[in-house]
Amino acid sequence: MDKFLTVNYEKCTGCRLCELVCSVVHEGVSNPAKSSIQIVKWEDEGRYIPMICQSCEDAPCQKVCPVGAITRDKTFGFMSVNYDACIGCRMCVEVCPFGAMNYNRTTHKVFKCDLCGGDPQCVKFCEVKAIEFVPAEVISSQQKREGAARQYAAAQKQASSIAEAAA
Repeated sequence: MDKFLTVNYEKCTGCRLCELVCSVVHEGVSNPAKSSIQIVKWEDEGRYIPMICQSCEDAPCQKVCPVGAITRDKTFGFMSVNYDACIGCRMCVEVCPFGAMNYNRTTHKVFKCDLCGGDPQCVKFCEVKAIEFVPAEVISSQQKREGAARQYAAAQKQASSIAEAAA
């Protein structure tokens, strides 16, 4: 069963604990620059957005890799980097629409979220549950509910406008 990391930016407080946990788990150091998840602050709106790999169905990072170092993991469905094959050209960093590909200046290789082997630690440490690891069918259900709520709100707004114009 495919599972995905989802982000609810409205819940994110910008504590950056997910970044620290990720860097400690993968690199052994508390350094947000070495984290596969990056918190982006939108100053004007006062929002924090956790940026993570979306494991795109038609992944641009995979298509642009000149040595085929990026493949889809057969077990978990995420995009995986073969570090032995990676030449550090950073083409994938350039084309990622989510900014989820990163470059390690020490190893001269790219890196991205690997879902911690199916047990993402960022999810465990996010106290406000801004990051969740959910089955694909849950995402589909959530999207349908959100879409229906948006349509209902738009219909209500339109009905109010018509009622005001008639009065």
